[in-house]
Amino acid sequence: MDRDLLYRLIEAAVGAVDSHWQELTALDQAIGDGDHGAGMKRGFDAVMADADKLAEQPLPATLTAIGRTLVMSMGGASGPLYGTFFMELGKSLDAAPDRAALNAGFARALAAVAARGKSEPGQKTMLDVLAPVSAALDAGADAGTVARVAHDAAEATVPMQALRGRAAFLGERSVGHMDPGARSSSLIIGAVCAVLEEQSA
Repeated sequence: MDRDLLYRLIEAAVGAVDSHWQELTALDQAIGDGDHGAGMKRGFDAVMADADKLAEQPLPATLTAIGRTLVMSMGGASGPLYGTFFMELGKSLDAAPDRAALNAGFARALAAVAARGKSEPGQKTMLDVLAPVSAALDAGADAGTVARVAHDAAEATVPMQALRGRAAFLGERSVGHMDPGARSSSLIIGAVCAVLEEQSA
């Protein structure tokens, strides 16, 4: 992957978080401890601060470094989960992965997040976005379709009852609210897909 594309992908992901961090805060105030937006912004701003250096590295090293930065800077429950996703993706991919390798790497990163969070799809977490996206990738979906799948999957967490994380303590009161981690995942995936779609046009 060339340096310019890698930089644009990082910039897009950070921009999505920066544009929506207050929304993420509001979502987390409804069913969590209210720190998701600020934590995401802090973590991804730290990534952006190193974007020039990150984009110069091979893809696996870039992804691993992003994961470490998120773990160190985000705090809360989301830092280790997002960090795990990027670090596992970095371990799973080579410098120029083909579609099959990317799909397999995404699936391994999804599994690593599930193991780290001791959770599974259907429990109102970021996995409820990552799992449908993984399935869409396996089905050969293009970037635009993957972005729509991510968006719709986040929306689908609204009627769900939380079974993991702080929101689980609310029981039925968690119903009617979008999961903040699902929303942040959908935003980042959508931003990355928009760049890839533009690249392939």
